[in-house]
Amino acid sequence: MSDFRTLSDTVLASPQIDLEDIAEARAEGVTLVINNRPDGESEDQTPGAEIEAAARAAGLDYIAIPIGGSGFGERQVQAMADALAEANGKVLAYCRSGTRSTLLWSLAQAQDGRDPEEIAAAAAAAGYDITPVRPAIDMLAARARG
Repeated sequence: MSDFRTLSDTVLASPQIDLEDIAEARAEGVTLVINNRPDGESEDQTPGAEIEAAARAAGLDYIAIPIGGSGFGERQVQAMADALAEANGKVLAYCRSGTRSTLLWSLAQAQDGRDPEEIAAAAAAAGYDITPVRPAIDMLAARARG
């Protein structure tokens, strides 16, 4: 049983998904799966290559933007922003708990100029707290506004 959580009309975040979740994602209109979890993080996780193969077999796009112990960088934020902008339908982003995916989504939204309060409210409604990256969100949003 999946635990897809709505961040926006077009973005879902989720804890680790399994191969069976791909069909449900497709049924919910997902066209792109974003893996934010590095392979080998735990013995019980489904490897990214297996998720990618299942997604592609179901007609979905797949991209890996891993967020490891070193945290978030501009490269990952830009990769997430680009992936979201280029998606042709709903996006499902996942990691171990969904938190890294939500934080990365939040940073990408701020970089695109979305109001930090709206970002925080959307994340909170999905059960996630963006406090760890809130200063970066505020900075990126301010930079986007000029």
